[in-house]
Amino acid sequence: MTLIRVSEAARFLGVSDDTVRRWLDNGTLTGHKDKQGKLVVDGLELAELAKSQSMLPMDPTGVGSSARNRFVGLVTNITMDKVMAQVELQCGPFRVVSLMSSEAVRDLKLEPGSVATAVVKSTNVIIEVPGGGKHS
Repeated sequence: MTLIRVSEAARFLGVSDDTVRRWLDNGTLTGHKDKQGKLVVDGLELAELAKSQSMLPMDPTGVGSSARNRFVGLVTNITMDKVMAQVELQCGPFRVVSLMSSEAVRDLKLEPGSVATAVVKSTNVIIEVPGGGKHS
């Protein structure tokens, strides 16, 4: 069982430490003590709560897609030259950056403040873990 301290749990859920403590008090989460006697939460229970409470903005595209990694957000910055552009989106707590043609930016009428959806379809997704996990 992965144990996560209250302060870390709060950061993962985007809430305050006090909110996590209230959830522990009212039974939304189950508290445990680690080896140092600190209050912790089971990582699986925290992941299930995070998933149940996640609320994605409505995807404005309304299209069907095989891509499951869709991030709706706001365009925060566009750096563009004659041929290429870098478009930055803030999708909840995540910054997503896309490189595309300047023509595509113009065709999509992208500008800072626009609502857009970043779609990621990839067979290469790298997963990292804290600490010195073995890798090949």
